[in-house]
Amino acid sequence: MNVMVYNKYKELLMGLNIEVMKSLEGVYNVDEIIDTFANFYYDKMILDITAIRDYQNTDNLQKLAMNINMENVILLLDDSPETESKSYLSKLISLGIYNFTKNAEGINYLLVHPHTYRDVVNIHSLQDLNQGQEAPQQQTTIVEHYVSDPGPISDGGGRKLRIIGFKNVTSHAGSTSLIYMLKKMLNGYRNVSAVEVDKVDFLYFNDKDMVSANATDLLKEIMKRNACDIIFVDLNSYEDVDICTEVYYLIEPSTIMINRMMKKNKGILEKLKDKKIILNKCSLGSEDIATFEYETKLSVLFSIPPVDDRQENIDPIKKFANKINL
Repeated sequence: MNVMVYNKYKELLMGLNIEVMKSLEGVYNVDEIIDTFANFYYDKMILDITAIRDYQNTDNLQKLAMNINMENVILLLDDSPETESKSYLSKLISLGIYNFTKNAEGINYLLVHPHTYRDVVNIHSLQDLNQGQEAPQQQTTIVEHYVSDPGPISDGGGRKLRIIGFKNVTSHAGSTSLIYMLKKMLNGYRNVSAVEVDKVDFLYFNDKDMVSANATDLLKEIMKRNACDIIFVDLNSYEDVDICTEVYYLIEPSTIMINRMMKKNKGILEKLKDKKIILNKCSLGSEDIATFEYETKLSVLFSIPPVDDRQENIDPIKKFANKINL
C-alpha cells in the first residue's frame, strides 16, 4: 500500500488510480514528515514537493534523504524556477533522490520502473553544484527510460568524464594494482583520480589522488572530482555498477582461482556473459585463452600478464590503455 503527502497538487494526486492507506494534506516541516513515516511501513510515498516547507533549500531535502529511504519515494516537482534549474536537479541526484517527475504519467511510470542513478545520469550536471544554470527542456527525459548505456558523462562544456570501474571476479584478481599502474601511466597526460569503495588499500600507494570511500559517500567523492578526465573506481563488493560509464571484470585464470570462483558462485559464468572480461596476472598463451573462452563461453577483451608495478613503463599496461581508448 502507498502513502501520499500533498498540498498544491492534491487534485492531481487524488486522480491517480492507486491504493492509498494514509495521506497528509498541507505544508509540513521535514521533521514532521520524518516523524510520521520513519517507522511506518509502506510500498511507495508520493510526495508533493510543495508540501515540504522551504523545499527550495536542498538542505531540507538532504535531511529527509538521511532519515527516509528515498528509493521508495516519488517526488512530484512543481514548475518553480528553482526546481527547474539544472543545479537543483543535480543536488537531488547527489542526495540519492532519483525518482522525480512533474506529471501523473511520470508517477505511474516510476511506480512500475523506479529509477537508479544510471537512469538519471544524463541529467546530472557534474559542474559546480552551486551554479544556478538553467536546465534545458529535459522534463520528458525524467519520466522516460534511458538506454542501457549512457556513455561518458558531459560536464556541460563539451568535456567527457569517464568513470571506469574495475571489479575482481576471482579473489585478489588485481584491480587495485591495475588502477594504480593505469593512473601512474596517465599522469601528466590526463587529469586522473581514483576512488576505492569500502577498503583502504589505496592508502599504501601514497597518492593524494587515490582515495577511499564508503558505499554511501561514493557518489559524493566522484562529484568532488568532476574536473577530472577519468575517474577509476575500485568497486570491490559494491554492486551498483551503474554509477560507472564502463566496468571491467577481472579474472585471474589460474586453476585454483577459477575452481574457487565456481564453487563460491555456480552461476557466475552466466552472470558474466556480455561483460567486459579482463584476464589479469595471466600466464596463458593465445591457444589457452581460446580454450578458456570456449569452456567458459566468455569473451575475453584483453589479457594482462604478471607485471612489476614498480616499473615506470609497463608495456602490457600501455597496450591495455590503448585497447580501452585511454
